[in-house]
Amino acid sequence: MTTNGTALSFTESARQIAENARYIAGGANSNFRLGMAGGPLVFERGEGAYLHDVDGNKLIDYYCAMGATVLGHSPAPVLEAVRKQTANGILYAGQAPIEYEAAKLICERIPCAERLRFASSGSEVAQAAMRLARAFTGRRIIVKFEGHYHGWFDNILWSTAPGLNAAGPEDAPTPVIGSKGQDPAAGEGLSILGWNDLAALEARLAKGDVAAVLMEPAMCNQGAIAPAPGYLQGALAACRKHGTLLIFDEVITGFRLGRGGAQERFGVTPDLCIMAKAIANGFPVAAVAGRADVLDLFADGVLHGGTFNAQPTAMAALVATQTMLTPEHYERSSAHGLRLQDGIRTILAEEGIKGQVAGFPLMFHVAFGLDAPARNYRDVARADKATYVRFAHALLKRGVRALERGAWFVSSEHDAGVVDATLEAVRDAAREVKAAT
Repeated sequence: MTTNGTALSFTESARQIAENARYIAGGANSNFRLGMAGGPLVFERGEGAYLHDVDGNKLIDYYCAMGATVLGHSPAPVLEAVRKQTANGILYAGQAPIEYEAAKLICERIPCAERLRFASSGSEVAQAAMRLARAFTGRRIIVKFEGHYHGWFDNILWSTAPGLNAAGPEDAPTPVIGSKGQDPAAGEGLSILGWNDLAALEARLAKGDVAAVLMEPAMCNQGAIAPAPGYLQGALAACRKHGTLLIFDEVITGFRLGRGGAQERFGVTPDLCIMAKAIANGFPVAAVAGRADVLDLFADGVLHGGTFNAQPTAMAALVATQTMLTPEHYERSSAHGLRLQDGIRTILAEEGIKGQVAGFPLMFHVAFGLDAPARNYRDVARADKATYVRFAHALLKRGVRALERGAWFVSSEHDAGVVDATLEAVRDAAREVKAAT
């Protein structure tokens, strides 16, 4: 946090990023770690709700490792479980009892999970789920939605954050490529729709050529938007009617919206789902789960592989994490998350900044310039992003690290004292931004 009103400095992070760009392209191993307000940071350690950087700053962390650290940084039971397993071996190129224990836990908690397969990243399991759907249905087309993100591979990195000048009409979106060097032909198997529009989805499925509908059940890559009343139920019914599989991407929502994910929260069980991030509190674990008759295709001609799938140390982290994700955890953490949201909402109103604070207790979104909560990507895209980035930078200078895209992730370690300190910084940052406009 700031000391005696002096803004924090991040010069050593900048120096290390620049120096090590000689070895690592851009100085970071993911593009999503670049372009941050004030520049990408270099950290020495994480403890609870805090990160300690190479400049000696102690930052309240609302990135939570892009949503992964639902228990905060370095929870002792998780680290102890990893140490015990590592003493017995790191990787076997075979099975271990700990992976069966992990699989049983997930299958008991996630409504759709009759079977599962583990992998290492959300991008991987998105590919696995699409492959399963195509094999099961004999069809090619995958429906995806504007603003939803399902990994960085060429065949799915489309219309994740398109400029509205390139996105075409809202009722017939133009597919927008996500990266230079991406194969344009890879998007031929996709059909892009606007989310929360049931009539548009039903009309597309009626053509009878869609293998799967792939969606975030609550839109949390862009914004933190709940499905419209009846939307998920209607989507499932339309998929059933037209022989299409419904896939929920719960990489963000899984274990944040509840122990059973968004599908439990909203009472809609998809055919398949994918999970990662908070499943093991930051250890590289992902899973594709769902109906047994679909998942069992992996044992009958559909290829799924990976040297690091179900790595025993990561499986130990998963078991320890899931053991800590009790109903009491969600009740306690949610109370702090809701208080934080209410506090931000009140401060923005008192300081005369138009904005919307919306979402869920452990993951919410702040958007400046909107008159009403966003319903879909097009609404989020119309927010005043430039002013919000200045706000996020003002927070960082005061010792609070929040994502520039407006997402806030809350862990079990963001207690009342942390929330108090955060809201103090929010008020000061809001006043700084307001004074500059």
